[in-house]
Amino acid sequence: MSAAIAAEGVTVRYGDVLALDDVSLSVAEGRVTGLIGMNGAGKSTLFKAITGMIRPSRGSVRIGGTAPADARKRGLLGYVPQSEDVDWAFPVSVRDVVMMGRYGRQGPSRRVRAEDRAAVDEALDRVELTDLADRQIGRLSGGQRKRAFVARGIAQDAGVLLLDEPFAGVDKRSEATIVRLLRELAAGGRTVLVSTHDLHALPALADDAVLLQHRIVFQGAVAEALRPETLALAFGLDVLGREGEA
Repeated sequence: MSAAIAAEGVTVRYGDVLALDDVSLSVAEGRVTGLIGMNGAGKSTLFKAITGMIRPSRGSVRIGGTAPADARKRGLLGYVPQSEDVDWAFPVSVRDVVMMGRYGRQGPSRRVRAEDRAAVDEALDRVELTDLADRQIGRLSGGQRKRAFVARGIAQDAGVLLLDEPFAGVDKRSEATIVRLLRELAAGGRTVLVSTHDLHALPALADDAVLLQHRIVFQGAVAEALRPETLALAFGLDVLGREGEA
């Protein structure tokens, strides 16, 4: 399988802090890959390097053979960050938020076409927010807000989609909806890289897993990633010792 995301020797520093250390990563097309690691392990930094939001001090990233900035301009790459910098009181509807995913395809005029409306309607339907499409975004629950921004990423119609902690603070229905949707997207040929703390949901969510602790400590099958001795590499816990005490 060809790589939709290829990172080679990526190193990122914030002053004296080494956030990513020689990270090499290959994410296959048409699969869901789970990115696992502790808070501060570098997951969000890796996403920002992949999207071109930050420039590594060393190494390179390619999205389908294309530089991240070019991939974003061409609408090949979609990104749902962990938290949105949003004024929740601003009078913008759920439909308006999802329509933002179409901006890159509308040209400088931002003229809404029939195909844009159709893409937005489909995305809203897939995240089960059609009935709330005209509601002000700040009036949604936490899980509904997350689904709205996932819908924005879907409406963009990018071949590669990155989601940073999409299950944080969401209700069970929203989590199940997002998991189902990501599986459907992968089955349709899209590539999904998703960071999550929910290890219990990982087998249903992901085809592959990557464990990150400022560097890649494991990449491979989900079942292997969830073995205690493998998780111990990423979380720095004496998992085997704890099991022996049980």
